[in-house]
Amino acid sequence: MSTNLSPSSPWWTPSVHADRRPILVARGRIEAAVRGYLVERDFLMVDPPALQRSPGNETHLHAFATTMIGNDGVGQPMYLHTSPEFTMKKLLAAGELRIASLGHVWRNRERSALHHPEFTMLEWYRVGEGYDAVIDDCVALLRLAAEATGAKALRFRERECDPFAEPERLSVVEAFRRCAGIDLLATMDGEGITNGEALAGQMLTLGMAVPEDRSWSYLFSLVLTDKVEPHLGNGRITVLDRYPAAEAALARRAADDRRVSERFELYACGVELANGFGELTDAGEQRRRFAAEMAEKERIYGERYPVDEDFLAALEIMPEASGVALGFDRLVMLATGAPRIEAVLWAPVAG
Repeated sequence: MSTNLSPSSPWWTPSVHADRRPILVARGRIEAAVRGYLVERDFLMVDPPALQRSPGNETHLHAFATTMIGNDGVGQPMYLHTSPEFTMKKLLAAGELRIASLGHVWRNRERSALHHPEFTMLEWYRVGEGYDAVIDDCVALLRLAAEATGAKALRFRERECDPFAEPERLSVVEAFRRCAGIDLLATMDGEGITNGEALAGQMLTLGMAVPEDRSWSYLFSLVLTDKVEPHLGNGRITVLDRYPAAEAALARRAADDRRVSERFELYACGVELANGFGELTDAGEQRRRFAAEMAEKERIYGERYPVDEDFLAALEIMPEASGVALGFDRLVMLATGAPRIEAVLWAPVAG
């Protein structure tokens, strides 16, 4: 498929649209296949509102803020959601068992070949099932996307991934050891409390550059991005599993090791496509994690977001569940071979 999008002509120029249209038609076929898969498995498609009191409480997620003005003329701060997660978990607390949402979400400070300030997220939950079930869903959906476009492989620039091959499952600890030579477990205690200086020390020993900010989370992200991610999803799907507990604010800890959590990310062609959890349902623990995340956000960015108290109240009665969010635009990119996200959007955000 042609993926040219001339920077000298607007996307609505007839010739540019004609060039992009085959990809947009393929996007529709992929969406129909995804919806069919979910409906066949008794998922109820839900439609969460975009306006929220809290956009989420993770350090590096940035929201678009607005003001909702009531009939009395009084304004209330609101945000466009970065994920429908809080609303969907409230629906699980209300009694829904299998739900899915395919809709727009907004994230500020994000624009690149793989990022767009407004994008489409597919998110779904299974009550009473472990997160292996949503991992299987992810793999099935990648295969469906390839079938919908007639692609024998997923592609991103020079990289390829066979979605029909048996996926690789790799823990974060093993990935850091294999790809970067770092013993990640040696940088945390038995409860998963992290030590940034210990991680920095290993990086220096291996000849890696260490920035002035030596917080463990920041160094973890640097190593993951620079040393680990380029090796994931090449040739076949990679399921990067068992994230450190410090990097899984909404996931429950693994039953066999409190240092790690039931969190996975799914990769193809070096591109992260999905992020899923065995969901945390301990409201007290969730509140503590949100507080830590917002303290770190204030330290780095000088701002913090409010906590959704309704969400924490709903966690008190939410059943055990697994859930995952998948970047639908990225899935379309890989299934069509598009080199950048704007090529697969009906109308990119001006900027």
